[in-house]
Amino acid sequence: MPQLLSLALPLVPALLLAATPQDDIRAVLAMKEQAWNNAGIGAFMTAYLDSPEITFLGRSGITRGYAAVTERYRTAYSSPEKMGKLKFTIDEVRLVTADAAVVLGGFALTRTKEAGGDASGRFSLVLIKTPKGWKIVHDHTS
Repeated sequence: MPQLLSLALPLVPALLLAATPQDDIRAVLAMKEQAWNNAGIGAFMTAYLDSPEITFLGRSGITRGYAAVTERYRTAYSSPEKMGKLKFTIDEVRLVTADAAVVLGGFALTRTKEAGGDASGRFSLVLIKTPKGWKIVHDHTS
């Protein structure tokens, strides 16, 4: 018994430090921010579920489907200068079920005046847990 206990004790801190779903979701958003700042719309879009069912709601209305949302980003942010540098502020990551979450936060986009100037706003995201990790299925950004 003492041998089993001595083998198990080192595992306790690792189990206590295991990532929570909220940590996993924050990591998705950190990856999304980093991809944007590297002018990588393709990598940025990996945070979204590749499905015709996803939605993006912004100032210009609703965009439906992964391909259309990707095209929307590629058109609106057609160069690294137009993309600028993105910083997210995460206010809340709330699990709705074990496999669904809502994220509330804000964004700040820093870019030159010639590239459109700075922009900021608020967002709410709905994510679901998939075999490939947490994925955004709805993005409301204004």
